Amino acid sequence: MTTVAREVKTANLYIDGEWVKPVSKSYFDVVSPATGEVVLKAALGSEEDTKKAIDAAVAAFPEWSAKTGKERATILTRLYQLMLEHSEALAESVSIEMGKPIQQARGEVMNAAEYVLWNLEEGKRITGEIVPSSVKNRRLQVIRQPIGPVAAITPWNFPLGMITRKLAPALAAGCTVVLKPAEQTPGSAILFFELAEKAGIPKGVINLVTGSPEKIGDVLLSDKRIRKITFTGSTNVGKLLLRKAADQVKRVSMELGGHAPFIVFEDADLDHTIEQLIRCKFQNCGQTCISANRIYVQESIQERFLSLLKEKTESLRVGSGLEKEVDVGPLVSKEGLSKVEEQVNDAVKQGATLVTGGEKQKVDGYENGYFYKPTILAGVTDEMLIATNETFGPVAPIFTFKTEEEVITKANDTDYGLAAYCFTNDLSRSVRVSEALEYGMVGINDTVLSQVEGPFGGIKESGMGREGGTDGLDDFLEKKFISTII
Repeated sequence: MTTVAREVKTANLYIDGEWVKPVSKSYFDVVSPATGEVVLKAALGSEEDTKKAIDAAVAAFPEWSAKTGKERATILTRLYQLMLEHSEALAESVSIEMGKPIQQARGEVMNAAEYVLWNLEEGKRITGEIVPSSVKNRRLQVIRQPIGPVAAITPWNFPLGMITRKLAPALAAGCTVVLKPAEQTPGSAILFFELAEKAGIPKGVINLVTGSPEKIGDVLLSDKRIRKITFTGSTNVGKLLLRKAADQVKRVSMELGGHAPFIVFEDADLDHTIEQLIRCKFQNCGQTCISANRIYVQESIQERFLSLLKEKTESLRVGSGLEKEVDVGPLVSKEGLSKVEEQVNDAVKQGATLVTGGEKQKVDGYENGYFYKPTILAGVTDEMLIATNETFGPVAPIFTFKTEEEVITKANDTDYGLAAYCFTNDLSRSVRVSEALEYGMVGINDTVLSQVEGPFGGIKESGMGREGGTDGLDDFLEKKFISTII
């Protein structure tokens, strides 16, 4: 297969309503994980650029926060409409820079747009309360006001979806924003900002700085004028940000790593279960924080389960995300590929059975891509790396269990607490297990947990705060209590 050469765009920073060159006058290469080719040259932002972006966000905050919810919603509605009109360009950007199959990228774009629509509507309904006083001549009330300028730091695995999950509620609440996207995937952010500019978002309200996460992040964390950090990424980086934010008692919300258990009881509908597992495990090449990382199958159905899963897994097509009918794209980087290889090799060395896969995938025309065969490992035990480390790759490790009590204990034996799944046709069991699992989100016979109507987030070392749902704006608002003697 011969790849089509694309023009390599050079992209600048977006600060105070203008596309500006970085102070360094330097740019870095964004490389396609499918082809190994440079697909974008993005501005290498510096500490000085970041300070200018914060200056702009601070200057724009009084006017933007003073607008009514309806006024902000009118502008955000135009942004939502533009996202729909340019949905294919957005999807192609996602697919090119991080390898996601185009159909999945289109789904991400629609989900991202829905977060804009949902939050602009919620922004019209920022309410307070009147509190009954015990004194006749005193009136008590509580109002909610935007917290101030916000710094948003987003990951590469959902380069557009994570942007709107953070920017949409912040903007709807009346905050201004400085965005630092992942250095692997700035193209989606750049296109989104171009649409935001067309939508009429005022200058300084949103600002984009691309480049070194360390240099940009240090400025965002140390500047007292940034009142809140919203971050999605690894738990280790989240802890580092949290320690730095503590020096100013800066508000923080974080969606961090996961190690999701996927529990299959013997009474589950196996055809439905396998269909859901394939989607959950191999979507985005397994590079999702809520991917099924530990698959627990009741012993009595292990043989049939493995047979069905092997058949479905081997039918998946691996290739470039822009090719038709591709189910699994490349891993995002050489480092990501190496991590998957390490975990699979360690498991096999310690006695796991390789059911299928277990090696790099050769794709004609994409010899430089980071492709790995969808893999199933049986006989996985708790001593193996894959049992304790988040995989972020297309590997399905199968554990077995005998009893409900045993599997709940195993599922909860982790520092993570983002997502968990349970498959059973026993209603009573579904209630018991969902309430016993120590996770922020639980899917019962379902793996679609990223829904705008519900709160997305975890507990324990998987983060704090929630995105989406009716309380999605809360992390960007402060409560103010007012007591008045009349």
